[in-house]
Amino acid sequence: MQELVELERRIAAALDRIGRGIEGLAPEVPAAPAAQPVADPAEVTQLREALEEERFINAQLTEKLRAAREKAVTGQTQALLAAKVERMTKQLDVQGLELQRMRKTVVQLRETLRALREAVTDGMPDAAMINRALLAETEALRATRLTELSLLDEILDELEPLIPETGEDA
Repeated sequence: MQELVELERRIAAALDRIGRGIEGLAPEVPAAPAAQPVADPAEVTQLREALEEERFINAQLTEKLRAAREKAVTGQTQALLAAKVERMTKQLDVQGLELQRMRKTVVQLRETLRALREAVTDGMPDAAMINRALLAETEALRATRLTELSLLDEILDELEPLIPETGEDA
């Protein structure tokens, strides 16, 4: 950026010099009409070429400045996307852990219910078996609740940037 500022300063100085040179070439209003040319045509041509060259350099610098600004915006966008990817990766990790917990609980619940069903078909199940079944079902409910809380956290994370900050008295 500092380089662009320096180049802009140099271009402005060159354009000022060219402008002063052209003003010097402008015919002064003589008291009597003059029949001779005021400026040397070679010098005018040379100044015009210098002006065109400076315009070309100015156009290049303007393009470089636009590209630098675009790159800065792109860098900011990439940083925002990287932060979003990181946040979503963490959410996915949490969901994966909750899913593993639910699978384990479901397997445990199935086994307990199978054993309870067998006990019912063989006769009356004992109280310890009923307690194990109830504990497995309670654990399944906890796992389901934790999964729902994880989903709610994700929703809140997505809504948080959309909600304007409020004062403490709100």
